[in-house]
Amino acid sequence: MKTRTIMLLVLALMLFGCSKLTMENYAKIKTGIEYSEVVKLLGKPDSCSEALFVKSCVWGNEQKNITVNFLGDKVILSASRNIR
Repeated sequence: MKTRTIMLLVLALMLFGCSKLTMENYAKIKTGIEYSEVVKLLGKPDSCSEALFVKSCVWGNEQKNITVNFLGDKVILSASRNIR
């Protein structure tokens, strides 16, 4: 039983401790970098939408996220919510 509890704790740390939604990664998102570079930093976005030639992608959920807007595959604006 004790071994199972330890294994579950290790698994939880691996899943939640390895989040790419960090201030360090958010700080690397600069105007002009390409979509592929952002994906390398944060992984595949959880959702994207497009309107008037601007692609908006979100990594995370409603409580904790990074939102990046792209024009012509390049970052034009980024914002974060509850990222530490």
